[in-house]
Amino acid sequence: MNLRRNREPGANEVSDEASLKAAILAAGGVPRHIAFIMDGNGRWARQRGLPRIAGHREGVRTVRKMVEAGPEIGVEVMTFYTFSQENWRRPATEVSALMELLVEAIDNEVEDLDRNQIRLRVIGELEQLPLQPRRAMERAIARLSGNNRMTLVLALSYSGRREILRAVNRLLSEGRSTVDEAGFSRFLDTAGLPDPDLLVRTSGELRLSNFLLYQLAYTEIVVTDRHWPDFDRLDLYQALRAYQSRERRFGLTSQQLAAVSRS
Repeated sequence: MNLRRNREPGANEVSDEASLKAAILAAGGVPRHIAFIMDGNGRWARQRGLPRIAGHREGVRTVRKMVEAGPEIGVEVMTFYTFSQENWRRPATEVSALMELLVEAIDNEVEDLDRNQIRLRVIGELEQLPLQPRRAMERAIARLSGNNRMTLVLALSYSGRREILRAVNRLLSEGRSTVDEAGFSRFLDTAGLPDPDLLVRTSGELRLSNFLLYQLAYTEIVVTDRHWPDFDRLDLYQALRAYQSRERRFGLTSQQLAAVSRS
């Protein structure tokens, strides 16, 4: 589903948010796990005549808004596609600026995350990050490890294909020749987390971009034309209402699903 919202926020924004939030809570069935592909930071900056890093900096504020909103409606996990394996190919100056922003964001946000009982987890190949952002992540993960209100997952130096290959290699190193789905999931970076119920992608792009390829098998997808820095609570609530309007059958017919619900 492609959500379009071309208007600018107006006087009714707060009441719209409040009514949508109330409808979401009343309907129930809130996704346990929401994943985000945060697209459009560079385009947002370019439209405003700003350097690309300004878009990424504004995008950090959007992440904060989502992490604040999630626990209020009962979301257990939020995963953000923060930096992919492919992003290492970007200009060295941009990669360096992104790594500096990562350190700055973690250092600035860790107090609030701790106060709000948010746990931090990283998926991907954290060891590939430069020393300073890697140490900042490790410190934050350790500090927030006892929290349990919601889990914030950052996909860093992440590739869905490489994650699957790592899982296979772990299996082989244990001498296993066969494994079931539950067993295989325990070797993935996301072991212990529920698969995403909802994937939100911004900026109108219609692809997975090597993100959580195994975990997204039955995930509902919502795409919005909004660039990530413009994405706000109202957009999130609209995506959640779209999710709640869908019938998740997992291969069953509607009649079978109704019978299961009655039993």
